[in-house]
Amino acid sequence: MKVIIAPDSFKGSLSAPDVANSINKGVKKAYAGIKTVLLPVADGGEGTLETLISATNGKTVETPVIGPMGDEINASYGILGDGKTCIIEMATASGFMLVSENKLSPLQATTFGTGQLIKKALDDGFSSFIITLGGSATNDGGVGMLQALGMKILDAKGRFLSYGGGYLNEIDAIDVRTFDKRIKKSKFVIASDVQNPLTGLNGASHIFGPQKGASSEDIKLLDDNLSYWADKVAELTGIYLHNLPGAGAAGGLGGALKAFFSAEIKRGIDVVLDYIKLNDHLLHADLVITGEGCVDHQTNSGKTPLGVAQAAKKENVPTIILTGTIGNEIEKLYDYGVVSVNSIIDKPMSLNESMSKTSQLLERSAEQITRSYFYNCMRI
Repeated sequence: MKVIIAPDSFKGSLSAPDVANSINKGVKKAYAGIKTVLLPVADGGEGTLETLISATNGKTVETPVIGPMGDEINASYGILGDGKTCIIEMATASGFMLVSENKLSPLQATTFGTGQLIKKALDDGFSSFIITLGGSATNDGGVGMLQALGMKILDAKGRFLSYGGGYLNEIDAIDVRTFDKRIKKSKFVIASDVQNPLTGLNGASHIFGPQKGASSEDIKLLDDNLSYWADKVAELTGIYLHNLPGAGAAGGLGGALKAFFSAEIKRGIDVVLDYIKLNDHLLHADLVITGEGCVDHQTNSGKTPLGVAQAAKKENVPTIILTGTIGNEIEKLYDYGVVSVNSIIDKPMSLNESMSKTSQLLERSAEQITRSYFYNCMRI
């Protein structure tokens, strides 16, 4: 018997490798002779860099950058095992988790540090990039990133535009002549599961602004400002980001990458599954166990459990999902080879208690579903 264990992290509790290890312990408790293959996964959000570095025996390079709120921090980019491909996880330089909740402000948050990471990698000789867009604290349309790479984005007085989405309506001139020439000679793949356009009710500001600390008044201003920025981009490039799918990822960073990098957008989970060679490991597998902290309607948009289940279904391997919280509209997952979605919570408990016991709860749940699944298989 062979079981593939391919979970994402349980955010705030355990990293993806730790989740995989806990599930593995439970599977082995059920049947010690089961062959297990541990493949921690990420879907393009936080943790993708760690996952791909681990899967390919790569390494990281640390460098000081400007963080999302303008202070200097240390961030890292990754070099995959091939020694040629660089991975930039924007969340390590411009991410939500770098800012305390009471200081979140997409009006001021900048992607400048993400641009600095790209510039550092270019300086180090790389020309093949994967850029992951999940977990941003920003809503600046990628303007900060472009500024860090030499583009002059100026206000009416010819001054360097201030950081943040709150100032985009002050843009008067865009000078691309000083934009890093190496960008055109490089290859960029965007790893993202977000298909939202840049502006409008389904755009970056309205959908993701609240979780970044934006008030209702902020959201209107940010959306108007992104629309103004998109008008400027259209005048300059002929590319209309307003309704472009994926342009709203990471507060509009996806749009800047599409307009000025000619980047290809792929589902984050597909990029990761390709690098960890899930399809190869699925050969002769009997079961896949995956999971993440919450499974709900958003899972259907390309989160880890969906991507893993879709790949497994192609090889006729069933998938079981473990999660902390089960939300609405999970029924669609059954169309993609998911056998069942199981909460690891085994009795009434607070969120803090469940998060502190995630490892034990995963182990226990994994043991029980493994016993049940293979017992029933042996009876058939």
